[in-house]
Amino acid sequence: MLKKLALCALLAVSTQSKADDYLLYFMGGQSNMEGFGFNKDLPAQYKKPVENTLLFFGNPVADDALNGGKGVWTNLMPGFGTGARSTDHSIILSERFGPELSFGKRLSELTDKKIAIIKYARGGSSIALGASGFGTWGQNYADNTKINQWDNFQTTVRAALANNDIDGDGVADTLVPAGIIWMQGEADAYHEQASKVYLANLTSLMNDMKMTFGDKELPIILGRIEDSGKTPQTRMMPYIESVWDAQKKYVKSNANAHLVAFDEPVEFIEDKWHYKSNYYIKLGNLFAEKAAETLAK
Repeated sequence: MLKKLALCALLAVSTQSKADDYLLYFMGGQSNMEGFGFNKDLPAQYKKPVENTLLFFGNPVADDALNGGKGVWTNLMPGFGTGARSTDHSIILSERFGPELSFGKRLSELTDKKIAIIKYARGGSSIALGASGFGTWGQNYADNTKINQWDNFQTTVRAALANNDIDGDGVADTLVPAGIIWMQGEADAYHEQASKVYLANLTSLMNDMKMTFGDKELPIILGRIEDSGKTPQTRMMPYIESVWDAQKKYVKSNANAHLVAFDEPVEFIEDKWHYKSNYYIKLGNLFAEKAAETLAK
């Protein structure tokens, strides 16, 4: 059951005009959520802004760096993949896109609803403390005296929800938290100890994220991580089986959790970590179709 987010004065509804209702999703994780698809590869229907869909892009930075999570609401369009940057008043788009593009477009089509997406993803980041040099989502980072990816997530959400008129039409909008889309695990699957505690860390992180949005029953949709190596000897992530197992166990033990996976072998770009462009479109569609199913329950 969806619950409207109680944000006190942050999302006060105008009494003079009817507010627009938006289904609100958070999309987060590491680089395959960040997105390495090339805008030049997009089919024509994805090359323009997506109707009825807005996105708040939180600026991705390393642990202890400044200006993480800053951003503004804007139309969903190509360019919010790796390399995109934002401040609290402007956005610099990149030549890349991620699964947010097809997710927003497809979900709006499936539901005939307005969609609001908050995105914060940091390439290479792990959910285990100390497992990656690219950042950690662990909440107890340095006894909470420094800034990490969890803090940047919090900053992103606070900044996104501080604007009570996300479409800029002069009327306060209503955001209805509808789900968390999480694409991450590659960094933890590269690190033996991190892979062993992935289930515990994922459970804790998702619980805390759900409470950030004020709904402990908020649906969680995980993306199954993929490896360009098809045998244990050729894999980029030597401990991927542990993360796969953790993802399945998490979904099995949580009624509102779901796992989506490609139904075909994934093709990777030359770095062997990131997907070719069309697979980000497919991934976004998979997320959207599962999100639509959760709304129908």
